[in-house]
Amino acid sequence: MTKQLVFFLTILLLLPLMALNQTLLPPPLQHDFLKLTSYDELSSYINEVSKTSGRMKVEIIGQSVKGRNLYAVTFSEKEFAIDQNKLRVLLFAQQHGNEQSGKEGMLLLIHELLKPENRYLFEKIDLALIPQINPDGGEMNTRRNANKVDLNRNHMILTEPETIALHSFFDRYLFEATLDVHEYSPYGEPWEHYGYRKNSDITMGAATNLNVALAIRDLSNQELLPFVFNYLKERKFSAFTYCPGGPPEESYIRHSTFDVNDGRQSLGIQNTFSFIQEGMNGKDDSIENIRHRSEGQMTGMRGMLEYCFRNAGKIKTLVSESRKLLTEPPVPTMVSIQSIHKSNGSILPLPLYSYATGKDTVVNVKDYRPVVASLTDTEKPEAYLIPADCTLLTDWVKRQSLKQIPYIYNPGDRIQQYHIGVIDSIDFEGDRIVNPVVTLQELPVIPAGKKFIRVPLDQLKGNLIILALEPQSMLGLVTYPQFASIIQQEKIFPVLRLHNNFITNHTK
Repeated sequence: MTKQLVFFLTILLLLPLMALNQTLLPPPLQHDFLKLTSYDELSSYINEVSKTSGRMKVEIIGQSVKGRNLYAVTFSEKEFAIDQNKLRVLLFAQQHGNEQSGKEGMLLLIHELLKPENRYLFEKIDLALIPQINPDGGEMNTRRNANKVDLNRNHMILTEPETIALHSFFDRYLFEATLDVHEYSPYGEPWEHYGYRKNSDITMGAATNLNVALAIRDLSNQELLPFVFNYLKERKFSAFTYCPGGPPEESYIRHSTFDVNDGRQSLGIQNTFSFIQEGMNGKDDSIENIRHRSEGQMTGMRGMLEYCFRNAGKIKTLVSESRKLLTEPPVPTMVSIQSIHKSNGSILPLPLYSYATGKDTVVNVKDYRPVVASLTDTEKPEAYLIPADCTLLTDWVKRQSLKQIPYIYNPGDRIQQYHIGVIDSIDFEGDRIVNPVVTLQELPVIPAGKKFIRVPLDQLKGNLIILALEPQSMLGLVTYPQFASIIQQEKIFPVLRLHNNFITNHTK
């Protein structure tokens, strides 16, 4: 067989694959944005494309309540997450089923990333995309999952299969940069009565909880957000800081929430370079203006990837150093368990759309509260002791995949317990939550016959554990109805605090 014949036969064999790769458009482009992409269409597209791409793979990371697959699409020049020098980045969308443009935008992003001109990104990045965390809600076009649970309020207690799958996937690869993609609604009677509404195509926010490393928060706000906003504006999409609240003069504007029960903060509290992106949704239905909305979401995601590529080494080093503060043996430090949004005296020039003129304008917001300040701190113990017979708590420990061991008493251990007095309440971003009066007491000896599991804090979720288990924590388990029984007035709180000799010696 001549060399020429071998060459032509090879070309003939490759032509079908080459044609498939060129013609297999993502569903939004296939139907010209005339309808939303269904779960079946999404599944078919990513599985077909993965067959012809050497750097894209598809993995099933779990199932929804109704048994639909939760897909992770990974991109890497070689095997995913093997090269420890690469920055590991995770983007996920559609926790809320009726926020459709994030999913559509991520399908557009997959199409973009398969283009040869974008291959350079994977010289420094290993990327994972989860286009649809809530496929059941997506199919029904409803905010919540099939159990009628808001997934973006479930990251602390992890009762739902979708959030458990997301965190299991994160725990396996320990991504260093993450983006949670949503939509915001600027519509509603209060805004119409005010005469204006928000009108930014894309808004983005960084982690705001005070226990996230300051260096990560500074880099997020001083570098990444301005970069992505400029990236969007250069491509004709309006962009602004994610700042819910309003209308101005009727309610204050703040920088989102410091709660760790959502996708951004639950990963950020592990000293991850973590963000939220919110595109503006349709007023009348989820498909209104879907092309522009989806392209805006895709552009914001692409902008973040560009920043991560250009700064991969800096981000990786910063996250690594910040995570050492969590995973090395704890030293005496204070952790904020109650916080508040405060003003710093600045006025926010908020871009709005005027219903009267039909044009964009800017309103200066005086009641602007961009600062998170601590109300109550607690000293970080070495570990918490959880009663072995309290399945409510031990099951939570398992769902969070926390490091735990049976506790064996050491005579040098210093053990503390909380006595719960009056259970009052405190305002938390417009809601009233429990706020017990507590007294911290030294416990001279473990009660006879009582067994505990020891949950140490020298792990990546160390600060999350504190926020979960402290009875006065604004973000604690006791604020959830499912865990309300563990705190009772004029009773001893069942979770104990353990200080070993290392901690004790350093606090003298």
